[in-house]
Amino acid sequence: MAVILALVSALTYGISDFLGGLFSRRASAWQISVCGQTSAALITWVSVLFIAGDPTARDLLLGAVAGLGSGFGIVFLYRGLAHGRMGVVAPVSAVGSALVPLTVGLGQGDRPSALAALGVACAFPAIWLVARPVDEPGTLEIASTGFLDGVLAGLGFGVLFAALGQVPEEAGFAPLAVANSAAIVAVVIIAVTLREPWVPRTRAAGRGVLLGPLGFVATGTFLLATHDGLLSIVSVIAALYPASTVLLAWLVLKERIGPGQAIGLGAAAVAVSLVALG
Repeated sequence: MAVILALVSALTYGISDFLGGLFSRRASAWQISVCGQTSAALITWVSVLFIAGDPTARDLLLGAVAGLGSGFGIVFLYRGLAHGRMGVVAPVSAVGSALVPLTVGLGQGDRPSALAALGVACAFPAIWLVARPVDEPGTLEIASTGFLDGVLAGLGFGVLFAALGQVPEEAGFAPLAVANSAAIVAVVIIAVTLREPWVPRTRAAGRGVLLGPLGFVATGTFLLATHDGLLSIVSVIAALYPASTVLLAWLVLKERIGPGQAIGLGAAAVAVSLVALG
């Protein structure tokens, strides 16, 4: 069940990224992000009324840390993409978002089976290959701003996954609501610092509210998955989200899937299958 929930999380994260990219063509990505995070926070707080829980102060603090990580990750992801370094930022951030919680999980005593460990090993090159655009050259300049932004974005998303993975089942969804709320604060603070327009003023920016339900499902299913499975496994499966973004771009926008991306999609399928069998 944990693998299925993690796959749902990856799918909805990928759909959200796809739609966010489309919406950002007509409005500031910062405005879209604020609308989406606000919508997700409102939906999650409403869900708290129906999903019983007894969170401790530690659980709520973990939620706040997760939200700050999410907002931090979004900020540097957008900054990197704005510099036109998608081929660096996307794969580095995706790998980083899996590596941080994997390290935390293993450090806390996670011991995946041999097949599951092999699946995790296959997932990392799959994430990298799928996330790289077709036209990007193969050489990376390690010192580039894009690489640094990708590392910082991956660190932020990795903190999101690692912190949510510490929230116990009995806490309910209140820590998740705190996380989505804290993400808004983080995005706004850093947007103001970087002097980016974040206040939604147009109907195009308002479309970002449609991302809220997707964000709620993505983070909610990830949280539930960590209750049934190992953080080191669940986080890596969830980090395969670029695969659904690439497939949607192919189906809807008719974008070409390059040879590397095709290999990455195949490797992702193998990784999920190995983890499920393990």
